[in-house]
Amino acid sequence: MEGFEGPAKSRVAPAKVNLALHVVGRRPDGYHLLESLVAFDPASGDRVEVSLGGEDTDDRLTVDGPFAAQVPSGASNIILQATSLAREVFAESGAQLPPLAIHLTKNLPVAAGIGGGSADAAALLALLLDGQSPELQTTIEDRSIALGADVPMCLKGLPARVSGIGETIEPIAALPDPAMLLVNPGIAVSTPDVFRLLAARDNPPLPPLPASGFADLDTLVNWLGDTRNDLALPAASIAPEIGEARRALLDAGAVFARMSGSGATVYGLFASPEEREAAHRRIAAEQPGWWVSGAGDDTERTIA
Repeated sequence: MEGFEGPAKSRVAPAKVNLALHVVGRRPDGYHLLESLVAFDPASGDRVEVSLGGEDTDDRLTVDGPFAAQVPSGASNIILQATSLAREVFAESGAQLPPLAIHLTKNLPVAAGIGGGSADAAALLALLLDGQSPELQTTIEDRSIALGADVPMCLKGLPARVSGIGETIEPIAALPDPAMLLVNPGIAVSTPDVFRLLAARDNPPLPPLPASGFADLDTLVNWLGDTRNDLALPAASIAPEIGEARRALLDAGAVFARMSGSGATVYGLFASPEEREAAHRRIAAEQPGWWVSGAGDDTERTIA
């Protein structure tokens, strides 16, 4: 395949963070309609590496990192599902995608509300699309929602207002580069369980975004003050530790803190990188069992 000869290619799969998340309806097929302001934290992410599979006749996925043991194997793995989708689309365009050797360094916790699996699938698709035709890129972007509602927004990788079930993505004019710290109290939260406990599914939408975007952190925080995460209360009823993580961030100096997605990860926004780093040290010392963005290891295993 053109573009894959030579050394392996790699790409960071950054954490997807829902700065605000409103549940505004439900479709007849059961999918919830959402409105969300989404950002990506380049300081926290997995890494996906891909190369030709050599003599292998099937795709091969190896995984290392602190959360490698939690990555599903076989047909249930979203990276392998993304590879199958790409192979199908490539074949429709007359191209052949040979067997691939894929390596994932899993730094992000699983079932954590920060789009880890979706970000991994998006990173894999982006690597395969590098150098391909605009038509092929558009087709895969349009069909990537079959992998999960978060995949299209992760494939775009831009701060955006997202609506529908995740397929309508409107990049915002400007977003400050806030010093963001992610904290997870070591609890995996089931997204279906959170939605089952949701009291209302037709909540008010997001307020209008500033036409020129967010010029600075104060503007962003003021706007966020008029928004919600409608999944926060039901998630906290399952995992009260979410509230503890939010309080820890605020106590450590965050100017704003809120749960992302369906939890249990909480993000904190800080006035400066120095304050973020001080909070990182404090929370990591006080809560050694929690995940605080930035930690990792490199234990490898083969899962497919």
